[in-house]
Amino acid sequence: MSSYASPLLELPGAVAAREPDLGVAAHYGDLFREQRALARGEGFVDLSHREVVTVGGPDRLSWLHLLLTQHVETLAPGQATEALILSAKGHIEHVLYLVDDGETTWAHTEPGAAAALLAYLESMRFFYRVEIADRTAEFAVVHLPAGSIVEVPAELAVRETPYGRDVFLPRGELPAFAKAHGPALGVLAFEALRVEAHRPRLGLETDHRTIPHELGWLATAVHLHKGCYRGQETVARVENLGRPPRRLVFLHLDGSEVTLPEPGAPVRLAADGPEGRELGRVTTSARHHELGPIALAVIKRNVPADAPLLADRTPAAQELVVEP
Repeated sequence: MSSYASPLLELPGAVAAREPDLGVAAHYGDLFREQRALARGEGFVDLSHREVVTVGGPDRLSWLHLLLTQHVETLAPGQATEALILSAKGHIEHVLYLVDDGETTWAHTEPGAAAALLAYLESMRFFYRVEIADRTAEFAVVHLPAGSIVEVPAELAVRETPYGRDVFLPRGELPAFAKAHGPALGVLAFEALRVEAHRPRLGLETDHRTIPHELGWLATAVHLHKGCYRGQETVARVENLGRPPRRLVFLHLDGSEVTLPEPGAPVRLAADGPEGRELGRVTTSARHHELGPIALAVIKRNVPADAPLLADRTPAAQELVVEP
């Protein structure tokens, strides 16, 4: 999907998004209007650059239960969940946003992640009766915000969450869906509301050594009373015996600054100034229609929770996401 370009980029006002959201629109001309529409439950977000994987077969849920951090063995049809695949050392490798329709488990994941995900799943198939497929060429993900009154055909797989519905739409129907259920809204609006909700994203809030505890994923993507998955020992040890070395934090940024700190910008104590010791990194920044400039960052766990910070050179106030 690296060369993918959504047909909705041809809509009036569309401005293409940057990495990691290449192929869809960042916005359609008015970022704050699009955010307000999302908050009201209007329109939809084109997430057709995300990749879609399915697992069918009678053993699919019991088999996935052995591989994922989440308890999915008895996942009811239509019940949305999310799950991680960890390395042997407990580091996050994949995030799957899942729903089962009674016959097939559907998941969407980050752009470019499906090939490695499928390779791992295939390597773990063994004698289980499962059918694993990359369905990205056939299905596109569209996001209907919470409160949307759009009626989705019953035959489509849908993940319904507190934040809205992720619909697995036949890819060829995307232009007609936009015409019927617009306005189409850009991923910058979607990302701003994600940051507001303190929801981490693979590849932005994570790096090669991230463990679930650091980002608050224990609450939504990890079942602490199941074993039998790779990396479970690390999850249990940190949960029972210690604290993670880093923590996700939400930042209220000084609104007088013209530019936002870029992902990767250093975070320091404000008292130490812009040349002080680096304590973490900005992971996502956004302009919010009500809160102004905001960001997520991953910082050292022992940074005082009430300490004023600098995100690059921008003053920032902390809001706890993961307890120190």
